[in-house]
Amino acid sequence: MKFAYLIEPPFNFLDENGRVTGCDVELARHVFNALDITHFNPVETEFAELLPGLNDHRWRMTTGLFATTERMQTALFSRSIWALSDGLLVKANNPHKIDGYKSIAENPNVRLAVIRDQFQHRSAIDFGISPAQIFIYETYSEAAKAVKNGIVDAYASVGKAHRGFMAQNPDWDVAEVAVPIAEKPPAYGCFAFHLNDTELRDNVNTFLNGFLGSKKHRDMVAAFGVSDADVDLLIRYKNSDQSI
Repeated sequence: MKFAYLIEPPFNFLDENGRVTGCDVELARHVFNALDITHFNPVETEFAELLPGLNDHRWRMTTGLFATTERMQTALFSRSIWALSDGLLVKANNPHKIDGYKSIAENPNVRLAVIRDQFQHRSAIDFGISPAQIFIYETYSEAAKAVKNGIVDAYASVGKAHRGFMAQNPDWDVAEVAVPIAEKPPAYGCFAFHLNDTELRDNVNTFLNGFLGSKKHRDMVAAFGVSDADVDLLIRYKNSDQSI
């Protein structure tokens, strides 16, 4: 079972022994174990390749993605596996006093990093941030380095990814600014599958519907900084057909 992932802690990363781990990877491992699929093969890729790789059968399931209407034209999605708010990675002293997408749109001198075609790329455009202010990267590490090196002033991703990255890189002199919920509500991520892989999607959903929110699930993800409040936000949306 090939599972596509990105290096983006705490969702997916390599531990000190070079083993792939993270809350998405470990949840996928647990799901496949429960489904008696014993040959789990995580494959590292870039964000832009996740869905194309499903379509040409390089892998059968991906790490969590926001199930947008556009993406649902080319892939199937599981029920939600996490609920997350956006965050902005900035220099520790936040010299531009950035406090959300709107503050970037209002200051044409602020430069924003995004990952190509990620949900936050779309959000930046929707909030009126000028294309001239947006710098596009392919990986998390490239975008984070752009903040560290002063090439950009902020990097938009999910806040938990920034906090996971900062925990692994405490000497980078960067900070996370949470995007206010009033500005942009939390969004919900799902595993993705090939459009014709209905049976696998349905089997995964059946397991997830009974597992998410359980003590075993909470203990599993707590190791990656996912709190009970994070899980509580997720399990408000138990409907297996939900895709936000």
